[in-house]
Amino acid sequence: MDKDRVIGSAKVVKGKVKEAVGKAVGDAKLETEGKADKAEGKVHNIVGGLKDVLRGE
Repeated sequence: MDKDRVIGSAKVVKGKVKEAVGKAVGDAKLETEGKADKAEGKVHNIVGGLKDVLRGE
């Protein structure tokens, strides 16, 4: 498994937490940051998956 997949998964989780906290406290900026972190994490997961496929894992 590529390290980008691990980083991506961590960012997705971090983004979900930020988004939930932002919603709970009414902080639109924090909620938006959470959504951005989730999107960035998904991209990392995709890149890591592609690297795994290219390596034949």
